Amino acid sequence: MTQGELLRRHPANPILSAAEWPYPIHTVFNPGATRLKDGRTLLLCRCEDHRGLSHLCKAISEDGVTGWQIDRSPTFQHEPDRYPEELWGIEDPRITFVPELDEYVIAYTAFGKVGPGVSLAKTKDFIKFERLGLTMQPDDKDAALFPRKFQGNYLLIHRPISSEGADLWVTQSPDLKTWGRPLLMLRARRGAWWDATKIGLSPPPIETPEGWLVLYHGVRTHASGSLYRVGMALFDLEHPELALIRGASWIMGPEARYERMGDVANVVFPCGYTIGDDGDKLFLYYGAADTSICLATGSIREMLAWLKEYGDPVSTPVIMNPDISTPA
Repeated sequence: MTQGELLRRHPANPILSAAEWPYPIHTVFNPGATRLKDGRTLLLCRCEDHRGLSHLCKAISEDGVTGWQIDRSPTFQHEPDRYPEELWGIEDPRITFVPELDEYVIAYTAFGKVGPGVSLAKTKDFIKFERLGLTMQPDDKDAALFPRKFQGNYLLIHRPISSEGADLWVTQSPDLKTWGRPLLMLRARRGAWWDATKIGLSPPPIETPEGWLVLYHGVRTHASGSLYRVGMALFDLEHPELALIRGASWIMGPEARYERMGDVANVVFPCGYTIGDDGDKLFLYYGAADTSICLATGSIREMLAWLKEYGDPVSTPVIMNPDISTPA
């Protein structure tokens, strides 16, 4: 199986656009996703208004493709008076259900005067939300929580930008409020690679018997702009800061007209997924050209098999924090 066959675009794409919204918006894209306890699919969509500011709005579907019930007003919007880091909107949610809390934890980008940072919120019903505040200071984004603790700590993947580049990191907290002890997970490659300019987390990590399957976006800058594509890597199940295998090539890039043309051309940007009743079928929800929401499907087993066959083993992980124990 080639990388082009791992994720298959749904024939109904785009499945959601601004035209379906019950109130005026400019574009809708980059949705977080989860499967509710009753089996329905919930998307928490990034909606950009006609000022250019974003808020989040939920849409629910029985089959995850059609018949979307969309909130008639914003579900979760910025509160700059109480949270100044949200002055210019909130963006790109990733949703993790945490069984220990019996709550959903949403990691989202808070866009303020000093740039984008990572904030967290909790909810049980996507009606009432408890903000946990700014977690990662700007310039930082593309964050998601793991669904369980490791050695007594929650782990959060995020993507800070520094003078050395834009790479995937993980940080730890005992209580979802105090964060520290950062670890480097995965670097952007250098040179002519498809993910050489910067990388960032796509949807939350997927737990498998082989390890944590992480889909990430890679950006390559060229003469006429940037290309956003999707690749994947596998991380250790009990020590998820340790990369095991990294795909050499991307598995999904902008090809369809709705991915190549829009507010930001040549972008596929997944932020959420659900898994079918068989525990294998992946429903990947993504933003297309920062303009609409689309769906691609695949098999987790096939993705893992492809990684093993075509990926590059990561033989010597870089341990950035000696206080964290690693497998012998």
